[in-house]
Amino acid sequence: MTVEWTGLGPELLLRLDRDSPEPLRAQLEHELREAIRSGRLGAGERLPSSRAMAQELGVSRGLVTDCYTQLQAEGYLTGRTGSATRVAESAAQPAAATQREGTSVPAKRVSIDFRHWVPDLTSFPRNDWAWALRQACRDVTARDLGYQDYRGSAELRQVIAGYQRRVRGAVADPERIVICCGVIQGVNMVIRTLAQRGVKRVAFENPGHADQRDGAPLVGVEPVPVRVDEYGVDVDALAATKAGAVVLTPAHQSPSGVVLAPERRHALVEWATANDAILIEDDYDAEFRYDREPVGVLQGLAPDRVALVSSVSKTLAPGVRLGWVICPAHLAEDVARHKEIEDRGFPIIDQLALAALIESGRYDRHLRRMRGIYASRRQALADALQKHAPTVELRGLAAGFHAVVMLPEGADEHAIAAEAESRGVGVYPVADSRFGDDPWPSALVLGFSNLHEDAIDRGIARIADLLG
Repeated sequence: MTVEWTGLGPELLLRLDRDSPEPLRAQLEHELREAIRSGRLGAGERLPSSRAMAQELGVSRGLVTDCYTQLQAEGYLTGRTGSATRVAESAAQPAAATQREGTSVPAKRVSIDFRHWVPDLTSFPRNDWAWALRQACRDVTARDLGYQDYRGSAELRQVIAGYQRRVRGAVADPERIVICCGVIQGVNMVIRTLAQRGVKRVAFENPGHADQRDGAPLVGVEPVPVRVDEYGVDVDALAATKAGAVVLTPAHQSPSGVVLAPERRHALVEWATANDAILIEDDYDAEFRYDREPVGVLQGLAPDRVALVSSVSKTLAPGVRLGWVICPAHLAEDVARHKEIEDRGFPIIDQLALAALIESGRYDRHLRRMRGIYASRRQALADALQKHAPTVELRGLAAGFHAVVMLPEGADEHAIAAEAESRGVGVYPVADSRFGDDPWPSALVLGFSNLHEDAIDRGIARIADLLG
């Protein structure tokens, strides 16, 4: 995409040496050619007007005009009288593309994508967010705009504490909250803190979210798997790992969709207390529950044993990059110190905007609207499977915006996903979430949040014969 600079004279760094015997016009032509060849100036980009260029460089306008005319003749520039001078499409080098070559992962070429983890991005509350940004800009103080408390905005931490107590049943003190850039950063900060205190092993759910465990080896911590069954994480298996902490998703296990059973919750707290261990709770999509009242956070049972990590990536959008950690009291200062070292805090305007959005009630209103939308799409997925593949078992629909389709025993998940992709449908193997040797049945993860009801039905119809 071409950047369309506004104004009469977009600035451009060019160097002219007035002590050189080379004429200034020749120098200017050389500088512009190199800027185009190197990719500094992209195809279609507008150059400064001859008047603006002359004023910027301290040369005559005629010299710039002659230079532009020469480069047009050589095919580097295009333009006509009364219009802007631009870089010719055929002359510019795709520098950015060249740099990325071989490093990017090609996207699925599908027309119906059951991608999970992502909310309905078209429903982002743009008007409410714009209102909140205006409020933040109006109310922000000069002091706020300086270097902040590395835990994050005091106002946002106060609002988050109240929200988490009210909606999730957390024990939340603003002094123990650290604002971060999302759940993964929060998890990594807690693991680094534990590593500094001598923890050598951290357990992760199997199957589970691979991104959660990627940071552990970087700080000398061994990630170990612990199996998940129909009641959630297996506490006996966890005890056998000799881990000093475990990362888990109790409200809606990712990806199986299992809700951690009450007896397992109490067993986990007992294990953590007996072993001086920490439970790292990823509360990633618990606001969206359909078949019962929301399940409160595990942290509410043992606030000194649980680090609760959450964000607005599922409730608003991943691109907002705002999350938080509610720390046990004895970890709070060290987790905040890691945040300070890592990035010195988060943009204050966005923090104040989120605080305003939540405090005004607009955030709750958005969640109520999205629950209705996701509930409709959830039902569309269940109906489509009942219609096109009635023998297929569907699990994990109690909350969130993905479900798990169970496949016949021994089915090749990746082969099925590849065949579905050839039909223009994106589906995702549970095998991609497996960690360790413990078996888990063959299955596919299907997200329904970013698809309308008719697309869900058409997608399942295309791949129904692959599922049973």
